[in-house]
Amino acid sequence: MANQTPDPPVPDVSPQLPPTTWRALLALLGRLPQGALSRGFGALADLPLPPRLRRPVLGLFARSVGIDLAEAELPLEAYASLNAFFVRRLRPGLRRWPADARLAGSPVDGVVGQFGPVRDGRIIQAKGRWYSATALLDDEEEARRFDGGVFLTLYLSPRHYHRIHAPLGGRIELARYVPGALLPVNAPAVAHVPDLFARNERLICYLQSAEAGRMAVVAVGAYNVGRISAAFDPSWGAWVTNRAGADPETRRYALPIGIAAGDEIMAFHLGSTVVLLTEPGRLQPVPGLAPGHEVRLGQPLLQPPS
Repeated sequence: MANQTPDPPVPDVSPQLPPTTWRALLALLGRLPQGALSRGFGALADLPLPPRLRRPVLGLFARSVGIDLAEAELPLEAYASLNAFFVRRLRPGLRRWPADARLAGSPVDGVVGQFGPVRDGRIIQAKGRWYSATALLDDEEEARRFDGGVFLTLYLSPRHYHRIHAPLGGRIELARYVPGALLPVNAPAVAHVPDLFARNERLICYLQSAEAGRMAVVAVGAYNVGRISAAFDPSWGAWVTNRAGADPETRRYALPIGIAAGDEIMAFHLGSTVVLLTEPGRLQPVPGLAPGHEVRLGQPLLQPPS
């Protein structure tokens, strides 16, 4: 009998589960009123701190999560609350933006999660877990525009700078708020909770650029404060997300909002995740990019195909 070539091994695509304690905690959080709890925590984070307590309280918080105080725009005494410190700006000149307008810079300081092609309308969340671009954007027509393009996920931990900037210059013609859950978005949750980014609250803006076409910038809310503000449209109020009883809202701008690369467009009031989506054939990840890499605001992430 002739020798037969053995079949190639079937790749392991089973999800990697977090420890039992994390699975139990996530199951508990899924049953709790996440929005109400997050709003309560937000109220605590907004409580004014007496000037004499700002340095010890905020300094303790900074040390506990690893914040680099040398990068903060202002001294600790200038931040009137924990939330004000959390959404602190950086000292001017700390970050650089690509000189080449065709390059998409990182919209945040953060950690690279998954990235790659959008295949048949699906995006990788973690090993063995995919989710729908339509569900993420809450818009089937918009999702079709990105099928075959590239997605890139960036995670912000409590130590990171939490303002979100435009990866490219262009204009914002469309934005959408999608209510949802406020589950954690850390590594255990990403590995364990199906459709996590499409379940949590989102604020989405679509950036249209001459160099790279359309890009979706998706800010994903998370547990605790769960608030996202929209610097590109102050008429949305102090923050857009985590409003009791809120309905989805779409805003189409008859007069598009002009945005330069690096302009602040949104901000997280406590940490979360940003997902970028690009149209087919426009951009690809820069060489050497890998999950787990720490990136800084303005660092090139996507470039035109070679």
